[in-house]
Amino acid sequence: MKVPRVMSTQHPDNVSLPFFAETSDMSGEDEIQEAYYAFSHLGCEEQMWDSEGKEVDDFVVKKLLTRYPHFFRKNRLGETCFLTLRVPNPSVEKEEAKVLVEALESIPRSMDAARLFYGDTAPAPIFEVILPMTTSARDLNRVYFFYRHFISGKQYQPIYEGDITLAEWVGDFLPESIQVIPLFEDIPSMLKADQILEEFLHGKDLTRLRVFLARSDPALNYGSVAAVLGNKLALKRLERLASRLELDIYPILGVGSPPFRGNLSPHTVELVLQEYPCVETFTVQSAFKYDHPIEEVIEAIKKLKNFIRYPLEEFDEALALELIEKTSREYQRIVELLAPLVNRVARDIPRRRMRKLHVGLFGYSRSLGKVTLPRAIGFCGACYSLGLPPEILGLSALEPEELDRLKEIYRNLEKDLSLALRYFNPRVLEILPAEVRKAVHRSLDLVNYLSLDCYPDSAHQESTSRIIRKLKREPHPDLTDMVIEAAHLRKFLG
Repeated sequence: MKVPRVMSTQHPDNVSLPFFAETSDMSGEDEIQEAYYAFSHLGCEEQMWDSEGKEVDDFVVKKLLTRYPHFFRKNRLGETCFLTLRVPNPSVEKEEAKVLVEALESIPRSMDAARLFYGDTAPAPIFEVILPMTTSARDLNRVYFFYRHFISGKQYQPIYEGDITLAEWVGDFLPESIQVIPLFEDIPSMLKADQILEEFLHGKDLTRLRVFLARSDPALNYGSVAAVLGNKLALKRLERLASRLELDIYPILGVGSPPFRGNLSPHTVELVLQEYPCVETFTVQSAFKYDHPIEEVIEAIKKLKNFIRYPLEEFDEALALELIEKTSREYQRIVELLAPLVNRVARDIPRRRMRKLHVGLFGYSRSLGKVTLPRAIGFCGACYSLGLPPEILGLSALEPEELDRLKEIYRNLEKDLSLALRYFNPRVLEILPAEVRKAVHRSLDLVNYLSLDCYPDSAHQESTSRIIRKLKREPHPDLTDMVIEAAHLRKFLG
């Protein structure tokens, strides 16, 4: 079965609105058209359909097939175009738990719609679901077996004793089983991904498995350097697991446009492919799709689709673990001090889509007090709006020689920092807490050691300077227009 190379997602990191959006916070109907646009115009092979944390249209398959029949006759849903549900994780998101049930219940109904459209030979239009915040094989097994026992399995049960079965009454419940794609979002779980998957695979006759590694939330919780190293360690361990079990494992990497969130834009495709050559599927998020000319977007997606993956090079894994520990500890210390300022600015970051707050490390009480942060896009957008690229946070823990060794693993470190530091504004130092200011100075000294080719964006500095001045003058300023202005210059919101 074909494995998609490019997954279009609904991550709200775009500053520009697509031409079909009826409101600034895209609605369910907008997202139906977005899925068609991603398939038909941009050339994406897969659309993530996100039911986690927002209202979602469970009739997406029926609407796509009836509104765009000519396209989907030629490009069969479930065969050449793929729709993949992202569902809530009841182990973590208790208030969203029953949304999982509703999403899984929609899969057989979508199959019915496909059979009406294509006939009895219809492929299953939805046969995979993404489970976020996976931390154990138990999480995966619960979704896998719940579908088999309580969704498709109920078709064999009689309505009551001695009566016809449910399938005889209302029709078959197909497909009979689904694939569960684990999404690992915290570094400890990423580092155990191979163990978790081996336990999940036990007793199942699976020959292939897709595995999703987050890039944004690890950066939010542990820092940009730790996120890159955590991804690479997980990918290397998954390679070894695939070889040992003689199983095809296809990694998905959830990358966004800013370097902090992965640095995948139409202009950086080659860099990302060099950094993660073993990844099968890359996400293209909203800023990638809507903040660049469509010709550049289409060409970049072609490059992603045509790339032939190859194994990740060997690296010093013990060093990677040591650097994760060192930089993440410093990053978390700094961000706790920075949180009040970031949260203040994040209030004025446009939402673009209605999403609830994500559960993360900083949502819980820690030794230095209770700190809550916005989601990764809001956090990143707030930092950039202040002229403080979050990529440099945590670097202050390193020595110059450690930075040299880090470059051996994190191949694009210098390029990512060069791009991020274009948007640094020295005036932000005037409003930072003393300890944060000290750490930023230390990070900048280390960056100078690298002798990067970095040219400040003067228009962005001017825009962020206005934000800084307003924060200093007014107790409750409205920053929305200035935040959007600066984001247009960067070509991403956060």
